[in-house]
Amino acid sequence: MSAHLPGADLQQDDEGEPQIGTVSLLAATKRILEMIAAGASLTDILTNLCVAIDEQNPDMMSMVMLMDPDGQRMWPAAAPRVPGGFVDALRPLMIGENTSSCGTAAFRKERVVFANLADPLAPGVRERPSRVAALTNGLRAAWSQPVLSKDNEVLGTFGLFHDTPRSPSMREVRLIEDAAQLAVIAIEGERSQAALKKAFLEIKASEQELRGIVDAISQAIVVLDADGRGLYANRPLLDYTGFTMEHLMTPDAQGNPTLFHPEDWARLKEQRSEGLAHKEPFELEWRLRRKDGEYRWFLVRYHPLRDEQGRILRWYASGTDIDDRRRVEERTLNENLALREDIDRASMFEEIVGSSEALQRVLAQAAKVAKTDSTVLILGETGTGKELVARAIHRMSGRSNRAFIRVNCAAIPPSLIASELFGHEKGAFTGALQRRVGRFEAADGGTILLDEVGELPGETQIALLRVLQEREIERVGSSHPIRVDVRVLASTNRDLEAALQSGAFRPDLYFRLNVFPIRIPPLRERVDDIPVLVEYLVDRYARSAGKSIRYITKRTLELLQAYEWPGNVRELQNVIERAVVLCDGETFVIDESWLKISPSQLLKRTGREVTTLVQGEKALIEAALAESHGRISGPRGAAARLGIPRQTLESKIKALGVVNPSRRKR
Repeated sequence: MSAHLPGADLQQDDEGEPQIGTVSLLAATKRILEMIAAGASLTDILTNLCVAIDEQNPDMMSMVMLMDPDGQRMWPAAAPRVPGGFVDALRPLMIGENTSSCGTAAFRKERVVFANLADPLAPGVRERPSRVAALTNGLRAAWSQPVLSKDNEVLGTFGLFHDTPRSPSMREVRLIEDAAQLAVIAIEGERSQAALKKAFLEIKASEQELRGIVDAISQAIVVLDADGRGLYANRPLLDYTGFTMEHLMTPDAQGNPTLFHPEDWARLKEQRSEGLAHKEPFELEWRLRRKDGEYRWFLVRYHPLRDEQGRILRWYASGTDIDDRRRVEERTLNENLALREDIDRASMFEEIVGSSEALQRVLAQAAKVAKTDSTVLILGETGTGKELVARAIHRMSGRSNRAFIRVNCAAIPPSLIASELFGHEKGAFTGALQRRVGRFEAADGGTILLDEVGELPGETQIALLRVLQEREIERVGSSHPIRVDVRVLASTNRDLEAALQSGAFRPDLYFRLNVFPIRIPPLRERVDDIPVLVEYLVDRYARSAGKSIRYITKRTLELLQAYEWPGNVRELQNVIERAVVLCDGETFVIDESWLKISPSQLLKRTGREVTTLVQGEKALIEAALAESHGRISGPRGAAARLGIPRQTLESKIKALGVVNPSRRKR
């Protein structure tokens, strides 16, 4: 049996999933907080908390112990599934360096993990009564988290027990921490309510004594009159806001939205007015501005004080800092939402829209490989849509409901790439002030895209090769491997075969990545798709700019199809957007000077036998006149089709000797 502090090995099940998760705890959080607000007994609240934890795993047994006022021992407060014989052996439990997981956690004020209670070589605790009692009652692993107040006072411990030897996973550690935080809210809330009742029931006490008691309570407290106007605020609230009593109690200060988060202000005014009007206890959650400008979440409970006839004399509002709990809740609940929003924002499928044979071949390959877990290497020039093909593979795969994590390997400094990919431990290097989870751990169960993988430095290539071979990573500063279940996609615009020859890229990594290569064709190989793309982009940017563009000249399409597009679709987007901004009428045209097209390119793309610029211009005018049946002006006239003024076209017809087909008929 050995004690592990934060940073110990985190275990996961065979499929890479943690055996329990934070999300399940969130379902019970609201119910537990409602019990706290309703004044339920601390025993009932803590029992419900343990039940919520125990429901996550049939082999899990949780227990909350509370510190005795003497600060030397603890007593079991809630343990619905823990064997009674073991609980009885802990009445009371003395705290100390080598007593039990709970006693040691309380003594050290840090998490303690006993991975194997039956370990005969465990130092210091093998003959302790608590260990004997644990083994006698079938317990083989014990993890304990101290329950600490904001002043670092030990309020008790939160413990988890298992009937098999094991260490907690990373998410189980988070679950223990979150459960301990809820226990803190419950214990301090119970203390505060008890202190409030005691203070305000002692009517004979002087006002100064009453304020002294309220000031001694760690929670923020405000005394209001029957209409909700502030009368008194305790010292913790004044210290938090940095306001004086006189300032905070003025109507201007209480009605000042800068004291509250701007997003909460309108809701706060409405809900507070409704709560006061109902004349019954109620609660609100909002963010309160601290004197340093930071906003923190508070759970504020309003309790009325009535006279013998039931009339409200005062309102007492007590605020509990729940910012840590809200951050955990929002982080978990927003994970999938943020992921899906990110996918939707990036899912502008211009790059893979079209009917050309080259593009359809790519889409067919993506659809086939998506159903597997094979590593895919996506090759293509900049701006061809490699990332979107990767996202399409992820969305068509069995991992579509899990995370899609993209890493731009070219945008991360070489000294930081390993930390970014695999995470690091606290103190692993200068500036590593806390442990950080890497991109591979964040993508566990999902897909990771290593964009511009050809830019990885040599030492990182070795680490990546190990991940692909063994499905294990090691955080920087740690020697403990962590199992990950991640589908790897890689993309690059580099010639990796040339990089192999120069020694810039490892052959063994290349062969691991090149399981299923997909080459994205450049736009110059998708000329037939350009009209469709142009029509889509013109409509998109015109709607965004509030314009109505109904026509695209043939000359414009010919110019766009003749251009080589070194920047591919990304460059096409920029050209279209710029032209839409400058367009004043209903016809879409571009400035020919934007596209540097050689005569050979124009001949190759249009198929016209153009020997001089004059001949080319004359041929275009004749074609436009033929398509418009000789009409020069108007929305369907040749001038509009060519994107030039009518007077200019008439001058060119005369200068070039162009014969209008409508006059030939005469």
